[in-house]
Amino acid sequence: MDFYGTLGPACCLHSVLSRMYEEGMTGVRLNLSHGMLKDHANWLYLASSAAKALGKPAKILIDLQGPELRIGDISGYRTLKTDGNVIFGQRGIPVPEILLAQGKKGMRFLLDDGKMEVEVLECSSSQILAKVLRGGILKSRKSITPEETDIETPTLTAKDLENLKIAGQYGVTGVMLPFVRSDRDLLCLRQKLEENHSSHIKIFAKIENMQGVEALDTFLPLADEIVIARGDLGNAMPLWELPAVQKQIGAQCRRAGKPFMVVTQMLDSMEHCPVPTRAEVSDIYNAVLEGASSLMLTGETAVGEYPAEAMRYLVQTAESGLSHRIL
Repeated sequence: MDFYGTLGPACCLHSVLSRMYEEGMTGVRLNLSHGMLKDHANWLYLASSAAKALGKPAKILIDLQGPELRIGDISGYRTLKTDGNVIFGQRGIPVPEILLAQGKKGMRFLLDDGKMEVEVLECSSSQILAKVLRGGILKSRKSITPEETDIETPTLTAKDLENLKIAGQYGVTGVMLPFVRSDRDLLCLRQKLEENHSSHIKIFAKIENMQGVEALDTFLPLADEIVIARGDLGNAMPLWELPAVQKQIGAQCRRAGKPFMVVTQMLDSMEHCPVPTRAEVSDIYNAVLEGASSLMLTGETAVGEYPAEAMRYLVQTAESGLSHRIL
């Protein structure tokens, strides 16, 4: 199996990355929704050199922005108070122009993987006024997802295209494409990789909405690996339905002989705690029993207080599951 850690300020020290590799990490992920590839060259160098020092290959995944919608940069943070109002766009929290163009009264948006929720009261081409249904602390570059509504967005952003041009130069081995909706998305990405002489780079198709779930069989042959990305996928349905959908996707991948990854909140409590919950280790164990070929940590390693310890629990639990896996 592969075990990935997400790069971030909490782990991007040579000593920490070395410990993570010693604990069994096999690769790293760089989330490009928060910056450009060239701006994080030092992180990639540290990860590669730490792996090389231990005689391990350096698997590097870049996670594109793709069709995902995110708020823009804000100074510090904004506190959204339940039952209060918030402005998006001009003189408010910056959002993509496409959201302003397609927003309508009554739409609901989930913020930061569903931590907050708002409902549109008024909208124009430059501004959206919304009521806060579920408040919280909002920071820059967090996701904003229309609830039960599709917003038409291009497969790749201008920043994605720039990052793909230099991916090969930085030793990237895999590209993660968010919110895959159809075979057209993967064909578009493959074409761009070939144009940039990077056809060797693998494509990881992230399933993050019901469009992707329903169309999975049509694009399975075009992906090198499927990613069950439970953060946004959990926003697309009542949370109690998510485990069944995860099992459904895993079963489809097994039938097709396609590797799949499980990600998001595997060890969420370990952002601030040195040991995980019993439920979290059971989640990891069951993902392995269901046939996952790789697992990934996100905030646990990027901004958590115990990145190496989290990797240890991920790997040790998965290896325990592997010893009992029968597929």
